[in-house]
Amino acid sequence: MGERTANVQDGNLGETLQSLAATLHGRWDASPQESYTARLLQGKPDKLLSKVAEEAAEVIMACKDDDHDHIRYEAGDLVYHLLVVLERYGVTLDELAGELNARMR
Repeated sequence: MGERTANVQDGNLGETLQSLAATLHGRWDASPQESYTARLLQGKPDKLLSKVAEEAAEVIMACKDDDHDHIRYEAGDLVYHLLVVLERYGVTLDELAGELNARMR
């Protein structure tokens, strides 16, 4: 488990995801030696995919502990790594939104 984030304030999830997705997209040009995201985007897929599995397990464990702040922290890690997966495999947030919207009908 990482260090808990201090002084977390509510935000706009849509704006945050759009901003993060744009930042991740820009990491394709970054040096893998200097950027963790670039390493995940440009490295072997198994490294990234195993991080998604690891973070999902950590969300589950935080839920089992019924620890609100820990759930939020681990969910942030999971969402970040999932967004890196989407970027790596060319799935846009608009496509994801369309998928989710289609399921609500």
